[in-house]
Amino acid sequence: MWLREELLKSIWHAFTALDVDQRGKVSKSQLKVLSHNLCTVMKIPHDPVALEEHFKDDDKGPLSNQGYMPYLNKFILDKVQEEFDVLEFNKMCWTLCYKKNICTKNLLISDNDAFKVWCMFNFLSEDKYPLVIITEEIEYLLRKLMEAMGSGSTEEKFADYKMQLNSKKNCLTAWELIELVGMGYFSKGMNRQTLSMAINEVFQELILDVLKQGYMMKKGHKRKNWTERWFVLRPNSLSYYIGEDLVEKKGDIILDRNCCVESLPDKEGKKCLFIIKCTDKSFEISASDKKKKQEWIQATQMCIQLLRLGLPSPHREARLRRRELRQRQQTEEDNLAEKMKQLQAANENKQRQLEAMRMKMEEAAAKAATEEHMRKKTQVDLHDRYRLDLEREKMVRQQMEEQVAQKTSELEQYLQRVRELEDMLLEEEAAKRAELEEIHLQQQRALSQTEAEKQELEADRLAKERDLQAAMLQLDSLEKERHGALEQYKEVSRKLERATNKTKTWKDKVAKHEGLVRLIQPGHKGPQRITNWGPASFTDTELELRKKSWQESKNQGAQAQ
Repeated sequence: MWLREELLKSIWHAFTALDVDQRGKVSKSQLKVLSHNLCTVMKIPHDPVALEEHFKDDDKGPLSNQGYMPYLNKFILDKVQEEFDVLEFNKMCWTLCYKKNICTKNLLISDNDAFKVWCMFNFLSEDKYPLVIITEEIEYLLRKLMEAMGSGSTEEKFADYKMQLNSKKNCLTAWELIELVGMGYFSKGMNRQTLSMAINEVFQELILDVLKQGYMMKKGHKRKNWTERWFVLRPNSLSYYIGEDLVEKKGDIILDRNCCVESLPDKEGKKCLFIIKCTDKSFEISASDKKKKQEWIQATQMCIQLLRLGLPSPHREARLRRRELRQRQQTEEDNLAEKMKQLQAANENKQRQLEAMRMKMEEAAAKAATEEHMRKKTQVDLHDRYRLDLEREKMVRQQMEEQVAQKTSELEQYLQRVRELEDMLLEEEAAKRAELEEIHLQQQRALSQTEAEKQELEADRLAKERDLQAAMLQLDSLEKERHGALEQYKEVSRKLERATNKTKTWKDKVAKHEGLVRLIQPGHKGPQRITNWGPASFTDTELELRKKSWQESKNQGAQAQ
């Protein structure tokens, strides 16, 4: 059963092509034609009355995309059956849109090949509108084409193109992908026929779910004769045709979970036999050699196993795995980005705290410097005051000495007067001595007070120094915390780098093992033979027989002339 999302992609291209003004609106008459064509190719009875009834209030003017979607889901897609030809459906949508978006005359590929690339784009594009195909899927498709053409390694081309693509928008539309394949950038040195055959091979593999195809002998059910048939293996059937052109189908072997495949011993002159047992019939088949026999058995067994597990075809399963892997990688990258933001915010907070501490330290240092300056100024003032007091005392002492000398000379000159006034002078001398002693005691007290203030200022200075040392220790602790935060930031960066490398390793493994699900295996590892019947379509013995038959017919024609 075709998924609704895959059908909607082709319909979206057709609807967009009808939207001439690119406003997301299409007229009712065009929608009637589109709906009728869809119903015709999908084998659904068309009900024009339903369309008129659905848009009965919109008789004039264009209709919106949102208004057409409910009708499309209810009256067309909900009635889809498996029997319709999906290629005819895609060709109808392709016919409506390709001429308005691309000129295939300028390309190296034909219109039919461009249509196949368009179908592969719809298969690999993201389930978002407008439709685009991302870098990983572009690389996957180009690698499949390179393998089908037998081209060598093109890693440098892929790397250059990926850089160009990332610098633009990291994705392509359907028409840009067709131009990329059709301009031959990745197929230089290959002729058009080889490129066309590669596109057809990948188209059959991805879109038509052709897992394996080739000539084998089949035993009939009625006459029991052996006939060569072209077999095509799909996830739920093994069809056989008269020839590889697929014009005349002779029958289908329907595969289900009850079928089984077994190897048979050689008999009746037939080798490399195996049998496919179904519920109602069994089919005996003869492969050309043991290797092809084993390949066909393994491919058929894998299809039966997928049916038993209820899984889709290998290519659809691989596409789902790639999308799930991208989603997981995106989730991990988002989580890492969120953690990085949190660490950055924590680091900035620490930086702000350190800056605040630094400002406080600078303020404390400035305050300490101011206090030290004031202390020194006070000390200088006290020293100056003490010096002035000493000078004043010295001057007083000198004055007293002069007075004493003067009095002594007067006493010598006036001895008698001195005798008379001896008692008076002694009293005056005693009074002056008492005054001097009082002045001396005042000076001693001033000196003691100055010394006490000096000690108090020294104690304050020591306390400020202890506070400064404690602040320095706290600053060192914050610096260590900052280094710890930086180490944690580096560890998260290394984890992010390892996650990126791991992602790249898984991408390489997926790309490397894609061949395990690619069931159309190449022949021998010698040079690939390409003929008018396709690459490796028959063995060397058959080729020699054909050459001999052709030479005999040529000789007979020459003799007849």
